[in-house]
Amino acid sequence: MEVILKEDVEKLGEMGDIVDVADGYARNYLLPMGMAVEATEGRVQQVEQLKKKRQKRIAESRKQAEKKAQALEAESFEIAVKAGEQGRLFGSVTTQDIAEEVEKKGFEIDRKKIQLEDNIKDLGEYKVELKLFEDITAQLSLTVVAKEGEEE
Repeated sequence: MEVILKEDVEKLGEMGDIVDVADGYARNYLLPMGMAVEATEGRVQQVEQLKKKRQKRIAESRKQAEKKAQALEAESFEIAVKAGEQGRLFGSVTTQDIAEEVEKKGFEIDRKKIQLEDNIKDLGEYKVELKLFEDITAQLSLTVVAKEGEEE
């Protein structure tokens, strides 16, 4: 029996896939659990249209991520923080601080997309990786400087 999966099913397929399964498996498990619907001609056409729309949306998102990556790499960002005389920070620069600095320059960034091994605890220049899409990343140029008049 052919069914259309309504959600991801381990070892069977992903949401929207049309799969051929045993009649009993479909009638006794997939259909009653709401994990699938029977594949009729109309539903198959609907699924195909949805897949085309999803692919188009993904392609557009990828294009926007590439543009954003180029724009971010062209910019340089500077964060001023309190620091001691050896260049050691009082506290640290976190992904939240970086996201706020990036937003000040007009870019909308989710802090969870910032790939930071550990919080920054020293003054200096850093390259911070930002994952914008599945396989598209941007390298931010970040400079951490001491706040004026607050260095001890």
